[in-house]
Amino acid sequence: MKKFLFITLPVILIAFISAYTLKQLSYDKSVKAINLTPVKGKAIAAFAEGCFWHTELVFESLLGVDSVISGYAGGHTENPSYSQVGTESTGHAEAVLIYFNPEIISYEELVKVYYLSHNPLQVNGQGNDIGSQYRSVAFYLNEQEKQSIEAAKLKSKGAVTEVSPLKAFYRAEQYHQDYISHHPTNGYVKNVSIPDFQEFKKKYKGELKY
Repeated sequence: MKKFLFITLPVILIAFISAYTLKQLSYDKSVKAINLTPVKGKAIAAFAEGCFWHTELVFESLLGVDSVISGYAGGHTENPSYSQVGTESTGHAEAVLIYFNPEIISYEELVKVYYLSHNPLQVNGQGNDIGSQYRSVAFYLNEQEKQSIEAAKLKSKGAVTEVSPLKAFYRAEQYHQDYISHHPTNGYVKNVSIPDFQEFKKKYKGELKY
């Protein structure tokens, strides 16, 4: 019996890893624009503020936010890959799409969190992450949202945040989703993402999940 386990467990493990890898590769190749029509009783919002790993962590911590997807928005290339976005040739920024319950948290509160959780004064970058893919962009779906973003921008004197309509949002590759929770020991996560999140928590006065 022990010999059987010794032989089969590695085989099972290899099979599992292979199946996961094939599934991930298949998924990444089929990524398309996400439907921007929320289900009844829910709402969506989209922001770009540097590395989407950090942005995802910030908004997932808010009460009233159901889920957050890392992806690409604001550009002209359809179904862009991470490497393509990194060349700054697609026009896209690393962004997040937020699904939330407007009865628990308002869009205006999300905008407040957005400006509080990054430096809107920095052009084409956040900290040492430099490039147009890391630029500050707040996306809107209607005129009311646009006005909320612009009103908050005025309070952040000198903000260079782009205020743009959300025309399309492309989900990033699967390995980017919930990256921080899956890779807590990653050097960038430990030295940049987590410290940035902790700094946000010190400044934010609202309730958080964690």
